[in-house]
Amino acid sequence: MPLWVCESPMTSDASSRRSGPSGPRKRTAAETTRRTSGSPPTSIGSPSAVADLLADLGEVLGAKKLRWYVFGAQAAAAYGRPRMTADVDVTVALGRGTKAALLASLDRAGFPSRLSLSDAFVREARLFPLVHAASRIPVDLLLAGPGLHQAFLDRRRLVDVGGRSVPMLCPEDLIVTKVLAGRRKDLEDVRGVLLERGDSLQVESIRSLLRGAEEALERPGLVRRFERLWRERSARARE
Repeated sequence: MPLWVCESPMTSDASSRRSGPSGPRKRTAAETTRRTSGSPPTSIGSPSAVADLLADLGEVLGAKKLRWYVFGAQAAAAYGRPRMTADVDVTVALGRGTKAALLASLDRAGFPSRLSLSDAFVREARLFPLVHAASRIPVDLLLAGPGLHQAFLDRRRLVDVGGRSVPMLCPEDLIVTKVLAGRRKDLEDVRGVLLERGDSLQVESIRSLLRGAEEALERPGLVRRFERLWRERSARARE
């Protein structure tokens, strides 16, 4: 798989939430009972609910000795400024285990799937739509791919969330993923991180990663997009 294929998990998440898993759907009485009713909540989970969710998730993944990190809007809120969001995005390195074993462990720990997943989907997919049963907050779990995701795992940071240390995508890597996604809300997240963390960021690392993405993905303009946001931040800092 090319290095940059997995660089924009937000795009993959949005696509999966729109279309859902394909293939024959298998439902048992137990699966039907576990499935959540109605649509997932549309308002942001309270900080305490998100902290409890991440603590519960950390216990499961820690027991299996798996590396993971939070990305997306929750990471942006930790480094920058909170915004309305309906879910939690995490990336997990599967290690030597199997997808089925991981999903079963999460299900037993209170993280069932939001959808009925066929065996074929589980074999092929890397993004799994779960829900934290206690809070009803959706969780999008992305399995780490080779290349850049491994670098993200190596550079992750521990961030205090409700008194617990939670691994998160480092702010430089978060900015890169947000610039790649390029939606208005993603760029607003970048602005928030730049305003709150600009003086401590390794800006040359961000530029280097974006230049690599431009070449690998044949997407010119990523560095220019970041530079525009950086100039905005610098202008506001002088005010």
